[in-house]
Amino acid sequence: MTRYDPDKWIEQLRRCEHLPEADMKVLCDRVRNILMEESNIQPVSTPVTICGDIHGQFWDLLELLRKGGEVPETSYIFMANECQQKYGNASVWKACCSVFDYLNLAAIIDGEVLCVHGGLSPDIRTLDQIRVLSRAQEIPHEGAFCDLMWSDPDDVETWAVSPRGAGWLFGGSVTTEFNHVNSLKLIARAHQLVQEGFKYMFDEQLATVWSAPNYCYRCGNLASILRIGENGERDFTVFGPAEENEQDQGMLRQRRVGNMPYFV
Repeated sequence: MTRYDPDKWIEQLRRCEHLPEADMKVLCDRVRNILMEESNIQPVSTPVTICGDIHGQFWDLLELLRKGGEVPETSYIFMANECQQKYGNASVWKACCSVFDYLNLAAIIDGEVLCVHGGLSPDIRTLDQIRVLSRAQEIPHEGAFCDLMWSDPDDVETWAVSPRGAGWLFGGSVTTEFNHVNSLKLIARAHQLVQEGFKYMFDEQLATVWSAPNYCYRCGNLASILRIGENGERDFTVFGPAEENEQDQGMLRQRRVGNMPYFV
């Protein structure tokens, strides 16, 4: 029987070593059981650091932790799109998917900062409407759940059709009203590449946080994380790619042939 030994697993992962199938299944079972007890909008206290998309860039994740602080001394919120490629047989993939289906839809920091992957939905006016959604499923192709994952802020008055084919484009007036109704000071979201690492919109009522530097190892962008302090102060840390990206010979070989080891 596989022993539950997270410290050993963390050591392996820091060396960029895959966990054995049996260990992965035990880990997934533990994480799923924890998530099942949590709410759709998980309350989080400050200080906490918000992270955007990682997209499986492993060495850049370690760089993020070096910049932001190690766990558990530093608390983090990751707003999805952390991994991109499976390994092993389908049973490991299925175990991971069973965890993903129970991930929180959002987090709220001190009741004032809403963290969500994509954005807002025309079907959602209040946070309580998010709290009652059924999340134990794959992301649907339309509706409120879908919109939270895939919507984007844009220079539109209210709502517009998204070119992604899922979610909506939403504007400043929609954001202002949603924040007012729900007593929010900020919506933090990810989902969109930002060359400078982060971007404020709508009079700093919304911030996009992007945490994958040099996305796809070719876009040349910076990355960022956002720390929310105990008094609500905001502090962005901007960083570039990890040096290990250029030292990992296996990765360099894969990149030369156009096959990214952490991407699909």
